[in-house]
Amino acid sequence: MAASRRVVVTGMGIISPLGNELETTWQNILAGRSGAKTVTAFDVTEYPTKFAAPVENFDDVNHLDVKTKRRVDEFVQYGLVASKHAIENSGLELNSIDSSRIGVSIGSGIGGLDTIEKNALTLDKRGPRKISPFFVPGAIVNMVSGLVSIEYGLHGPNLSIVTACSSGNHSIGFSARSISHGDCDVMITGGSEMAITPLGLGGFSAVTALSTNNENPTKASRPWDKDRDGFVLGDGAGVLVLEEYEHAKARSANIFAEVTGFGMSSDAFHMTAPAEDGKGAKQAMISALKDADLDSSKIDYINAHGTSTPLGDIIEANAIADIFSTSQEHIAVSSTKSMTGHLLGAAGAIESIFSILSLRDNRLPPTINLDNLDGDAPKLNYVANESQEKEINCVLNNSFGFGGTNASLVFSKI
Repeated sequence: MAASRRVVVTGMGIISPLGNELETTWQNILAGRSGAKTVTAFDVTEYPTKFAAPVENFDDVNHLDVKTKRRVDEFVQYGLVASKHAIENSGLELNSIDSSRIGVSIGSGIGGLDTIEKNALTLDKRGPRKISPFFVPGAIVNMVSGLVSIEYGLHGPNLSIVTACSSGNHSIGFSARSISHGDCDVMITGGSEMAITPLGLGGFSAVTALSTNNENPTKASRPWDKDRDGFVLGDGAGVLVLEEYEHAKARSANIFAEVTGFGMSSDAFHMTAPAEDGKGAKQAMISALKDADLDSSKIDYINAHGTSTPLGDIIEANAIADIFSTSQEHIAVSSTKSMTGHLLGAAGAIESIFSILSLRDNRLPPTINLDNLDGDAPKLNYVANESQEKEINCVLNNSFGFGGTNASLVFSKI
């Protein structure tokens, strides 16, 4: 990063439509499995989109106490369990470290939509006196960070970033800078989301963002394919443990990767549509490369935002082609959203984890359902339908959100 202190990733945890454990999820990604299925949690008869990519079997890993489960939204629970897994994965003994040097930043795009929705219905049907006293604290975005801080007694930075679908990447980037600039030595960071609710599915349907391929949910998310018709809504959480390099070395930590670059920008164009010239996307990527002090030719793989929307996919791909014009044959680009769906504020964190695992294993996760490349898409290696082996030293991860907010991260082998 820009300041002198280096930042590394020493732990990761995940709750996803493809598994609630790191290695299981990764193997499902490499195998090209889809987490999309018809929604059964509520009646979708009247919905134009009747499917999504939910978290399943969460009770198998959700060992939170009964009070916590009753008081907080499920997105908070996802974030708490993913944080626990990430801390365990890091091998950190938190009680042996100065607690003022450990912080938390776990964001969300929407927050406790399910809790908001249920309490609104309670208000309508039973009146204001029946609203839960845990409605507000159980639904607000920063409660994941707050409860992680409380659970582990952490007195460092405690914040949550809300930048729509860029929330996860912004959280990781600002957490890395907090360590780099000396505010702390360890940050627990990422994103969490649970938006597959009647209101969530209905809202994204209303804005015509979702695929309506109800007959074949597993084929619905198809980034860069000519037949794509919108994204698949997904739920889950991704959490990373970031650590100052010397701090990690001193305890002989397992280091997955180094956070070497972070870039941001704004489209300043439209509430929901990306800027047609791709200027915002390009600026975020270029800024991340500059922060990492890397030439574009050094990037081996890009985990793209790639949502499977008609407009966004081509804009991002053209932006990538412009930046990496001298290395198009070298660069690999794929969208893991083809399998997980779009996890909104958790997307960047989960996709950062996949990017880091690609570095570790020298394996490119595929873009599934890419059967007929859109004729307007530039000729890149989109890792169509099957994972590929490749020597990978540096990866870039993109996240772009409503409101025109963009964030790119660079991770490198150490």
